[in-house]
Amino acid sequence: MKGAPSPRSDGPRSRLADLWDDLGQLADRALDRHLRLAVTGLRRSGKTVFTTSLVHHLLDGRGLPFLAAVHEGRYLGARLLPVRDGRAFPFEAYRAALAADPPTWPAPTEELSRLLLAVRFRTTNPLLRAVQPIQELVLEIVDYPGEWLLDLPLLDGSFESFADEAFTLAETPPRAAVARAWLELARSLDQTGPADPGAIDALVRAYRAYLLVCRERLQLGYVVPGRFVHPGELEGHPALRFAPLPPAPTRPGSLRAAVVEAFERYRAEIVRRFWEDHVRGFDRQIVLVDLLGALNLGPAHFADTQRALERIAGTFRYGRSGLLARLFAPRIDRVLFAASKADHVAPSQHAALKQLLEILVAPAGRAARFEGLVPEFLAIAALRSTEVVRTEHDGQVLSCVRGRLAEDGRETVLFPGEIPPELPEPEDWTSGRFRFRAFAPRRLRPGVPGQHIRLDQALEFLIGDKLR
Repeated sequence: MKGAPSPRSDGPRSRLADLWDDLGQLADRALDRHLRLAVTGLRRSGKTVFTTSLVHHLLDGRGLPFLAAVHEGRYLGARLLPVRDGRAFPFEAYRAALAADPPTWPAPTEELSRLLLAVRFRTTNPLLRAVQPIQELVLEIVDYPGEWLLDLPLLDGSFESFADEAFTLAETPPRAAVARAWLELARSLDQTGPADPGAIDALVRAYRAYLLVCRERLQLGYVVPGRFVHPGELEGHPALRFAPLPPAPTRPGSLRAAVVEAFERYRAEIVRRFWEDHVRGFDRQIVLVDLLGALNLGPAHFADTQRALERIAGTFRYGRSGLLARLFAPRIDRVLFAASKADHVAPSQHAALKQLLEILVAPAGRAARFEGLVPEFLAIAALRSTEVVRTEHDGQVLSCVRGRLAEDGRETVLFPGEIPPELPEPEDWTSGRFRFRAFAPRRLRPGVPGQHIRLDQALEFLIGDKLR
């Protein structure tokens, strides 16, 4: 489903109105009334559902008891604002999909999109309460494929370091089984000979096909460059005409020189622009992680998820943001790591799910702490697809979940298994312990309590301080 960008007229009156709006946004940032929230994570982590459910509940104004402004009766409501530049997040279409009978999961994130929400509340600030008791926060949510973040470290590397890592990964399981065609072609090319456009096209096709197999068939998350699997509007762009090559001299006019030139163009025109136009301006960050899926797929995929999360978390600027910093050098001052799909296991397993996530992203968490920022961790479900039931088996009472299985729509009750509170041991991977099932969504409806797990706690951490 596509969201169309809002048209922008070229008339003098419209340009003046646009300038006034831009100045207003700058003033809002200076006065701490504009917050940019980045929703990130790898494929199948639930970014689209999280954003849709978050906005639905803020518009509805109910079902958020742990959001202090709601709990204290100070929350007045929210309304959507038009997005003038870029692609608008297709909230209405996604909410309609989740509210249908039967509901369906919305399409995954393939392009960058934005959503603006005006949130009104009664302030607790004594000075503001005397002057203007009703305040407004403009919440800007940016949703985009998490794979794009994997490209940002390319800005500090080189073609050689990019290629070395790609070949190392391709020679280890499970990638080794699907990398042969690209590896054979890359090693057979005469890199020092004249640049042959046909040979370069064949090399790029082979590498991109390999990456797509890694993502789709192997369900790996660490896929670089991210734009090769999520090109968006860059499909066919000349900057995407590169692929890793074995070490060799780079001679002017050679095939290798042409490939390296495309790599440098990709870094300058695609990756750096993405950083400067979007990432460097984020205020708050949530990273969603499908930890259950990583456990299901085995130790190699689990390690791959950890590698991807470390790379993603290392790309952000952390630290406290003062007035000048918010205007000219924004930094992320709050980051939340959230294990999604917590409704797929019993509530008794949520503490272990959160603890395992903390261990999984420990290196990234240490980097954030070094910058003076303490990350938060939660196990959440932006939209519940199951309910908890208790059953008795061999004299024991078990906490089970009931829901519609995604594979066939059949309503079932099952014991989902247990989450290890520490990193899995070798025997855990061979015992068949991890067999968490996927469920179809339940309808998203206004005014119905209990449709999420800890979405309100996530909101309180991410924006609660701005609603005081």
